[in-house]
Amino acid sequence: MSADPAARLVAELTERRWTVAVAESLTGGLLAARIVSVPGASVAFTGGVVAYATELKASLLGVDPGLLAARGPVDPVVAQQMAERVRRVCEVAGRPAELGLATTGVAGPDAQDGHPPGTVHLGIASPRGIRSVSLELAGDRPAIREQTVARAVEEALSELAEWRDASAEYRS
Repeated sequence: MSADPAARLVAELTERRWTVAVAESLTGGLLAARIVSVPGASVAFTGGVVAYATELKASLLGVDPGLLAARGPVDPVVAQQMAERVRRVCEVAGRPAELGLATTGVAGPDAQDGHPPGTVHLGIASPRGIRSVSLELAGDRPAIREQTVARAVEEALSELAEWRDASAEYRS
């Protein structure tokens, strides 16, 4: 299997006949671009939403406006809601994507709503549930965005592995 994590992700999704959708803020489409750079990604990738403006997180993705008002967009629960909602926003033929990934945070160079650059929250949603991963990354703006994409792909692979392990335990 390929050493490229994005290629491994596409291969695993394709093998399971699963799809992925992404909701991006600070990565601005880089996560989607990383996935679709893999030949054959069209089988596994349904689409994505770049909701850079806070208002779009509510209007396009259905993130709770009260949550956004209370906590702002840089929040683990916001990431979770983005990941869960994008599964339905990018459904194809009435079938939601099995895997939803979301990125929200501060790439810099300046702080946002009291959060320093490098504060990042990933959302991961699958039939197994919804979770978030909070990161404190270092580097300049491009480095933070690239690290976020790399970690999101890693977390997607981890989710698939957890799902596979849980399914194997269930069958045993």
